[in-house]
Amino acid sequence: MLVARREERLRALADELGEGTEVELCDVADREAVDRAAAAILERHPQIGLLVNNAGIPARGRFTEIDPELIERVMEVNYLGGVWCLRAFLPGLQAAGDAHVVNVCSVAGTVSFAPAGAYSAAKHAQLAFSRSTAAALAGTGIRVHTILPGFVETEGFPQKTVLKSALLRRFVIDAPAVAKAIANAVDRNKREVTLPWFPYRFVTISQAVVPGIVSRFVGMSRHRGET
Repeated sequence: MLVARREERLRALADELGEGTEVELCDVADREAVDRAAAAILERHPQIGLLVNNAGIPARGRFTEIDPELIERVMEVNYLGGVWCLRAFLPGLQAAGDAHVVNVCSVAGTVSFAPAGAYSAAKHAQLAFSRSTAAALAGTGIRVHTILPGFVETEGFPQKTVLKSALLRRFVIDAPAVAKAIANAVDRNKREVTLPWFPYRFVTISQAVVPGIVSRFVGMSRHRGET
């Protein structure tokens, strides 16, 4: 079951995946739209074994400089989208008895990332939501997994093009690597996965121990076109 906003892209992917793939149009930032989509899906599929919350948009720029509308939009999509989807699909997850929720967060949710402050703040909120629901749903048969990728090359996040630092560009991964991490987390019941482990796990720990040093390091990740 593919859920997103752009019908043309969804139909093309459904054709690629083949028979049995279904499409439901929905903007996850719109709570009422999520409720409608979930109701339609649950009517056809009352048991949901796996929910993957992967919707996300970039928000490059510092808090003091980017448009206020973008700050609101990134919170609505990257954070609240997952909240609305989990709440809406919870009856199906509960009906399955043995189910998984995967929240694709970001290393930006563990590090104060100044060059994309609003994006980082949204991912901090998403990480707190994921960890909180993992604890709240413990023992119910619904397991919550948090995936924390570093820079990933996608249509919306052309990292190899926008990152200034040649060092950081060396650590850019592709979408299939994230998909494999999701499958592995579900199969092996891993609650939280950082990928690649180096250098991002090291940076995550350092943020808590020596935040001043980390703040200077993340300054390397300015995007092209920034001064």
